[in-house]
Amino acid sequence: MKLLTEEEKNGVYKAIFNRRDIRSFLKTPIPDEKLYALLEAAHSAPSVGFMQPWNFIIIQKEETKQALAKIVEKERRALAIHFEGTNRELTFLDLKIAGILEAPVTICVTCNPFSAGDHVLGRNSIPETDIMSTSCAIQNMWLAAYAEGLAMGWVSFYKKSDVRSLLNIPYHIDPIALLSVGYTEHYPDRPLLEIHQWEKRQQLENMIFNDQWKDS
Repeated sequence: MKLLTEEEKNGVYKAIFNRRDIRSFLKTPIPDEKLYALLEAAHSAPSVGFMQPWNFIIIQKEETKQALAKIVEKERRALAIHFEGTNRELTFLDLKIAGILEAPVTICVTCNPFSAGDHVLGRNSIPETDIMSTSCAIQNMWLAAYAEGLAMGWVSFYKKSDVRSLLNIPYHIDPIALLSVGYTEHYPDRPLLEIHQWEKRQQLENMIFNDQWKDS
């Protein structure tokens, strides 16, 4: 194992602590080499049984982004009903959910639950490890985006069937995430949902148990 220098170690933690979910982007194009660096970082993620269940659909055509934005907006309107009459209604309506139309690139990350065959080391016991592995790839991509001076936003408001239909994704493949990527002039020092007082970060000390789970 090659140890990191103090400067390198600080860089890793800086990326972890300063990564943000961004919704506002500039139209500035992303150089191909930077985009490939993000995908390479994602593809270097750990995966249970080395199944590598991910694929990446690069979306840059304006008409496709417009169609995706409509899918997201439809789901946003549907979800707004759940907050009617609550103290979160106005906050939800004010939140900017997606930056698909602004970002030069949106990446659809998919998960193939049948990758690497029927018997994958580890997945036989815990089937969800394919999604867990794909999430590791997404996190790698997010940290790489920060390292490259790019912003990324995870859009999770959509029906999978709508995205499958639009992007011609086979039925057995899960579109796990829509990740909008680009440059931004609005990079907050805290998570947006924390800034909007939607939720606050829990105290780590209250989430650590020794040896066994303990009720609070």
